[in-house]
Amino acid sequence: MVIYHLSTECYPIAKVGGLADVVGALPKYQNKIKGIDAKVVMPWYNKPFVHEHEFEVVFDGFIHQGSNMLQVQVMKEKTNVLGFELYMVKIPGLLDRDNPYGYQDESFQFLAFQQAILHWLCAMELKPDVLHCHDYHTGLVPFMVEHCPEFSFLQGVKTIGTIHNGEYQGMMNWNMANYMPSFDAYKWGLMDWNGFMNPLASMIKCSHAFTTVSEGYLEELFISFRGLESLVRQEFGKAYGIINGIDAEVWNPETDPMLDFNFNSKNAVAQKKKNKEKLCKEYGLNPKLPLFAFIGRFATEKGADLLPDVVWKSIKQSYGALNIMILGSGNTYIENKLKEYDYTYTNFALDLGYKEHLSHKIYASADFLLMPSRVEPCGLNQMYSMRYGTVPVVRYTGGLKDTVEDISTGGAGLNFTYPGVDDIVHAMNRAIGIYNQKGMMKELIHANMNFDFAWEKSAEKYIALYNS
Repeated sequence: MVIYHLSTECYPIAKVGGLADVVGALPKYQNKIKGIDAKVVMPWYNKPFVHEHEFEVVFDGFIHQGSNMLQVQVMKEKTNVLGFELYMVKIPGLLDRDNPYGYQDESFQFLAFQQAILHWLCAMELKPDVLHCHDYHTGLVPFMVEHCPEFSFLQGVKTIGTIHNGEYQGMMNWNMANYMPSFDAYKWGLMDWNGFMNPLASMIKCSHAFTTVSEGYLEELFISFRGLESLVRQEFGKAYGIINGIDAEVWNPETDPMLDFNFNSKNAVAQKKKNKEKLCKEYGLNPKLPLFAFIGRFATEKGADLLPDVVWKSIKQSYGALNIMILGSGNTYIENKLKEYDYTYTNFALDLGYKEHLSHKIYASADFLLMPSRVEPCGLNQMYSMRYGTVPVVRYTGGLKDTVEDISTGGAGLNFTYPGVDDIVHAMNRAIGIYNQKGMMKELIHANMNFDFAWEKSAEKYIALYNS
């Protein structure tokens, strides 16, 4: 079975969030299953990975986007160093940039990316068994395959769509249809939602099946989906919730090259202490105090807007008997407020930006990980933290409730139900109480490290879905 994963992100080439981690791991684990040949197709980015590895041109052609003729090159990484064949689509002026997102012409980028993929497959007569489309950036592929005459060679190919984050749907005005390849005009409704072109809605309508990245998130979409609630209820017969996994080879505290002190479940308490002492020394924190960490984008869906008040209130209520460290970026107001607290409080540390190496060190050093998410389709950070013996303190929502059970009901984490400052600080106070009980803390470290979040089970579920 030949599967093409279509995505704008893939770790370690280009990463903004969990989408990259999934696309960088799922195909690798699928390829460990007999008879499976999973590949990844993504845009070309001006990133270190592409300069450090050797690529070959496997296709060179042209597509039309409206009245513009665009050159398309498909580059293949030669060595399959990631555990799968990697193809990168290059279009001068559109798909040759530094970052996946943040450009004013994103709609043109993503339309061209999807059209270029299908043009390449048709021109080279490559007919996969499955086209697996990740998020709205590739959401129009199922429609194009069946309703654009230019791609008739691919008609009948099974298409699967995965919703990693339904908050982003890629809505466009209908004038963007002028930049698509010609399509059966009477099928326009398959791309429409409330008078706009909606790629995510189109993916749900046109794919043979669609998945969410956890069962809990699928349940939430029935009642909260930014206007698509009725659509997902209508199409529920082809909806599946499959929890994400993590790449246990990359996220392995025993072999992780990014850590100062590696460890396993047997020596985790002592080695985590060494990692924590070194990190605290670097950032001027007291290693004897419990260390809470937040890692992620400063987005309201992540509850990041609550962080300044959480920092202030938790330090005040505990009389400074804790450390807080935050790694992230994305909102100027939040960044500036946290910078102010970084200057004010000696037991608070801030590092702005996306830093993969530092995130690994924090997971290995922190005692508790904060995830006050308003929306969390799956969440990978809690799995990383548990793999590294760090206790997750999470809001009970989406994939977090599928993966983190509270200690009061036999689990190894801490839950709170409302995304508010008081609830978060209350959960942190519970955590401080646990930290001061060394025997319980040791048990939680070991319990969390023994959870199995590797991709094997989820990869098999996807294969079963493809076969169905």
